[in-house]
Amino acid sequence: MADSVFANVVRAPEDPILGVTVAYNKDQSPVKLNLGVGAYRTEEGKPLVLNVVRKAEQLLVNDPSRVKEYLPITGLADFNKLSAKLILGANSPAIQENRVTTVQCLSGTGSLRVGGEFLAKHYHEKTIYIPLPTWGNHPKIFTLAGLSVKTYRYYDPNTRGLDFSGLLEDLGNAPSGAIVLLHACAHNPTGVDPTSDQWEQIRQLMRSKGLLPFFDSAYQGFASGNLDSDAGSVRMFVADGGECVAAQSYAKNMGLYGERVGALSIVCKSADVAARVESQLKLVIRPMYSNPPLHGASIVANILKDGGIIVIYIAGVFKSS
Repeated sequence: MADSVFANVVRAPEDPILGVTVAYNKDQSPVKLNLGVGAYRTEEGKPLVLNVVRKAEQLLVNDPSRVKEYLPITGLADFNKLSAKLILGANSPAIQENRVTTVQCLSGTGSLRVGGEFLAKHYHEKTIYIPLPTWGNHPKIFTLAGLSVKTYRYYDPNTRGLDFSGLLEDLGNAPSGAIVLLHACAHNPTGVDPTSDQWEQIRQLMRSKGLLPFFDSAYQGFASGNLDSDAGSVRMFVADGGECVAAQSYAKNMGLYGERVGALSIVCKSADVAARVESQLKLVIRPMYSNPPLHGASIVANILKDGGIIVIYIAGVFKSS
């Protein structure tokens, strides 16, 4: 038999995070513990589905009008509207003025990738600054999206806190117009967040240099136990009338890991610009995955919608009332 045409392909290393789960599944020990991906677990270490998610799913199952047709390229409209309200605030002037375009994406990773590719195609600056350290997938996502990745100082191991002076110095030296990735709250992997006053100084510096904020919001509700407080950094940048980008994930705060539910919102200067941005986001999404899945977004929409299941955050955990 002739050699495979793929004979020269070398075996790639396991992902440093997801590879832990691979090793966990192979291990035969009866007392093993998976310290890879952070996920809700029962006292017995079994996967946990939140009660509020079970209730939302039951509503979907009992609805005979539901069908399995394709969603639009931008996703489920109700989900998009509710996601924008969750991160920007229900009374956000940007939403009221139709200056926000939101598209449903494949969790946080997909939202970041779509945003990164859109910026690589349509934004004048192709460099994105990410904190050091940051989530291990960030450099790969943005590099493959077509952006040049650089870092700014963030964590000080000596104080186990924020290297605020280093952060300001590095962003101050960044070229005008550069993109800056910011963790909205619960910084991964350090857990260190700027104070409100520090966020304000970051905002002033970035706006003075025309730096574009790109927020990654993967843990809204986990840092303070309050949805609004954990969105404070994003809303601070939106309140000044400037533009910004925000990627959301519902993997952690609703435990919807396998449903791959996320959203990308871009806040623009006008409704006209927002509409044109959305038209180009469609051109990014169409050849990538065509349109997003229905089920997970419907769960989120059922939980968040007015008159639906009321969700209360207690110590960062969704509970239903």
